Amino acid sequence: MNGFASGTDDSSRDTMPTGALPRSVMLSACILLQTVAPGSSGDGTAVWSKNPNYSPVNETQLFLYDTFPENFFWGVGTGAFQVEGSWEAEGRGPSIWDSFARAHLRDASGANSSSDSYIFLEKDLSALDFIGVSFYQFSISWPRLFPDGIAAVANAKGLRYYNALLDALVLRDIQPVVTLYHWDLPLALQEKYGGWKSEALIDIFNDYATYCFRAFGDRVKYWITIHNPYLVAWHGYETGMHAPGEKGNLAAVYAVGHNLIKAHSKVWHNYNLNFRPHQKGWLSITLGSHWIEPNRPENTMDVLRCQQSVVSVLGWFASPIHGDGDYPELMKKQLLSVLPLFSEAEKEEVRGTADFFAFSFGPNNFKPQNTMAKMGQNVSLNLREVLNWIKLEYGHPWILITENGWFTDSHVKTEDTTAIYMMKNFLNQVLQAIRFDEIRVFGYTAWSLLDGFEWQDGYTTRRGLFYVDFNSKQKERRPKSSAHYYKQIIRENGFAPKESTSHVRGEFPCDFSWGVTESVLKPELVASSPQFTDPHLYVWNVTGNRLLHPVAGVKLKTRPGQCTDFVSIKRQVAMLARMKVTSFRFALDWPSILPTGNLSTANRQALRYYRCVVSESLKLHISPMVTLYYPTHGHPGLPAPLLQSGGWLNRATATAFRDYAGLCFQELGDLVKLWITINEPNRLSDTYNRTGNDTYRAAHHLLLAHALAWRLYDRRHRRAQRGAVSLALHADWAEPANPFADSHRQAAERFLQLEIAWFAEPLFKTGDYPAAMRDDLASRSGQRLPRFTEQERRLVRGAADFLALNHFTTRFVVPARQGAGRDVQFLQDITCLSSPSRLAVLPWGQRKVLSWVRSRYGDRDVYITANGIDDPALENDQLRKYYLEKYVQEARQAYLVDKVKIKGYYAFKLTEEKLKPRFGFFTSDFKAKSSVQFYNKLISNGGFPSEDNSPRCSETPRNTECTVCLFLVQKKPLIFFGCCFFSTLVLLLSITFFHRRKRRKFWKAENLQPIPLKKSHKKVLS
Repeated sequence: MNGFASGTDDSSRDTMPTGALPRSVMLSACILLQTVAPGSSGDGTAVWSKNPNYSPVNETQLFLYDTFPENFFWGVGTGAFQVEGSWEAEGRGPSIWDSFARAHLRDASGANSSSDSYIFLEKDLSALDFIGVSFYQFSISWPRLFPDGIAAVANAKGLRYYNALLDALVLRDIQPVVTLYHWDLPLALQEKYGGWKSEALIDIFNDYATYCFRAFGDRVKYWITIHNPYLVAWHGYETGMHAPGEKGNLAAVYAVGHNLIKAHSKVWHNYNLNFRPHQKGWLSITLGSHWIEPNRPENTMDVLRCQQSVVSVLGWFASPIHGDGDYPELMKKQLLSVLPLFSEAEKEEVRGTADFFAFSFGPNNFKPQNTMAKMGQNVSLNLREVLNWIKLEYGHPWILITENGWFTDSHVKTEDTTAIYMMKNFLNQVLQAIRFDEIRVFGYTAWSLLDGFEWQDGYTTRRGLFYVDFNSKQKERRPKSSAHYYKQIIRENGFAPKESTSHVRGEFPCDFSWGVTESVLKPELVASSPQFTDPHLYVWNVTGNRLLHPVAGVKLKTRPGQCTDFVSIKRQVAMLARMKVTSFRFALDWPSILPTGNLSTANRQALRYYRCVVSESLKLHISPMVTLYYPTHGHPGLPAPLLQSGGWLNRATATAFRDYAGLCFQELGDLVKLWITINEPNRLSDTYNRTGNDTYRAAHHLLLAHALAWRLYDRRHRRAQRGAVSLALHADWAEPANPFADSHRQAAERFLQLEIAWFAEPLFKTGDYPAAMRDDLASRSGQRLPRFTEQERRLVRGAADFLALNHFTTRFVVPARQGAGRDVQFLQDITCLSSPSRLAVLPWGQRKVLSWVRSRYGDRDVYITANGIDDPALENDQLRKYYLEKYVQEARQAYLVDKVKIKGYYAFKLTEEKLKPRFGFFTSDFKAKSSVQFYNKLISNGGFPSEDNSPRCSETPRNTECTVCLFLVQKKPLIFFGCCFFSTLVLLLSITFFHRRKRRKFWKAENLQPIPLKKSHKKVLS
């Protein structure tokens, strides 16, 4: 046994070595100049302190488009036992995992081949070249070098393999990061000493490490002693899930952990004293952890339970090594009977024995969940927060992430789409931690390079960036989508900002329609305010019952009914006035107007109500956009007789709709200039899904219904009314969830065909469904689109005056495995800002869909007829304001840069509905949210959220009149009462004045003395 002194050099413990590395310029600039002294233990509980007023759209919480620091360390990793194969070949001795796999795992015989990295070294090197990494983290197989575990004479063939690997990496300018122990303990040491339960392994491990330093240290500058000792101890000796498979002995668990810490410490001192001076390298130990969030962040006990959970895993090893040299107080109190104690000398030996914090955050720390110390709290994958915890607890250390990634099922080959989004999420959290939290992460290891043996899961899961067919002879490495994605990240050194044209100056024109959308308005059939139309005189409380009683035989004069007698209309007018919009889109209720579905029983009161809505809006100079038919999944919106006769599966419903539309054009058309016949027919047809063909037959009849209504308007009403008619399509944008897979790109195109082209193609181009859609449906599911007759084709083609698009979000599309219909599925991007109903906020998708429509259907007028998001806030709806600002900006850029003829933008929606997602600017009890004022500013500034409140377009007299009109409409009863009161007062004053004047004259007459007349005067008078 080669004994090396274990004395310490305090100066080297307190600072990083100052030797420069040829590859890692970043470390020369950062680590070499910084102190990495043993951090004083802090208080990680601060991580869970949440500001209750924290904005959901705070930039520090949103996805960050930025780059990592210059010369950031990008790498991949593997474990020897997982990928090398050849476990019984060329002098390699058995390990505890060979024995455990055969005894406890199914198909253990197949594990002997694995990815065969030992045989196919050149293929591994080609995979590294493909990705373009700056380092490769791999482990040395202890039993391959020393079959019995004792560092005496090394196995020459094993030594040759590792030398060839290191030489090839140096030749490629790829830094090796070498792990000495990744769980494959030589079986001889387990059988002779009891494995890590014995302190004898501390010196044996140090001898093995010494040999590696001597043999490979001239080419290795980064050493990891032990990979994730927590899993070695806990799953190896408590749950029995890992080798050697012992269970239920807590004393053994903590004895193993104790020996692993002391073994690492001894190796660090050995390297520090005997090898660091001339090899100029760094050494650490990889510590792994899960993360956890409190059920109630405001509850102190829940926060303390979270702290206890992380301390019991990560703190178990980090506190002695990166902290004060001892176990956390929480553990010492709770595990007094089983937790070994460090002497004062041992604390000094252990403290600070890591040159950087090597951290593992992967699935092995999270599954199975029933073995985790959750303490009744919620498991989380928030890598950023655990990095913050490390910073707070251990004095702001330099951090190398030595393992991170996720897993896929074994059947997944190269299209590992989920792995892309997990990597994207983890990497962006690291970037946020660096940029916003000033955490000193200097490198990242994607795990793993290759598919391989996944410990207790065997071959049932895969974690590689490269797919390997374990049953093939050549074991070709095929890059998965995640390999392409990681290659892109490394090439761009992070997340390149999305193309932006925010610098483009320009605004929407002054005649742009700024609107708000409401769904169906249910008509009031009787005025809600009858005080001016009821002819009866009432007395109150005659019988003591506190009720009004009409006086028999008395009839009062009344005035004709007025629109403002409807309370709902007065309320809508008031809300619209606060919105300061120029247009209002709302929908009629077909069953209320034609209860039987035909013209024989038209409800004139309902028509009068809708005419009132329109006329009162026009008084405020708010032009209406009226939707004739607005169905939803929960409410088909058809008159009962039509619904009973098959609804839209019946061709007669299209004719009935034409008649209904004609009635509305006749009754309201003199006031309405923009009509939407049907809202989102491309979504309604999905409700007819008893068979695949039902969906397309219903859609066919919806399209014909619209065309019949458009032709009717064009023939009978357009010349006099000068309006425009179209239908509104749901128009979310589709992105391939996996941009590296052809199948996903094809799925995204199929989605757009079904989302938009299905109805737009017949109307705006050919008069027929898209040929690609027809062929694709027939080939994939055997379904057939209905055929248009030549007469129907002429009817449909050109039957729309503008494009009306309802856009809410962007969908990430994956091809469906089985089934008909859309034949696509959706994937939720966990990195996106999303609403409670899981609508992703991706404003650039709106611009893309507008450009797509223009490229296919030409320069047509476009109205964005619904655009909005649900926000749970009842007052300060910050998410909605953020959404409005960003989506309006994208619409503006589409207008100015892409030359899309956008004529109007309608925010969705005016009021929210009870027990449904909160889309409204006003609550269900009509209280305005802060987004109302924000939308005002957007409108005033032509689409810019400027703080300048000065009007952009010159005020016109009609706007002044509008204000007066609004005041008169809102205060009409008060004004009437005031006029009456004033008139009465004037009358009373007049009467009083007249009466007093008359009395004064009479008084003067009474008091007037008679004047005596002379005789001559009397004669004259006579």
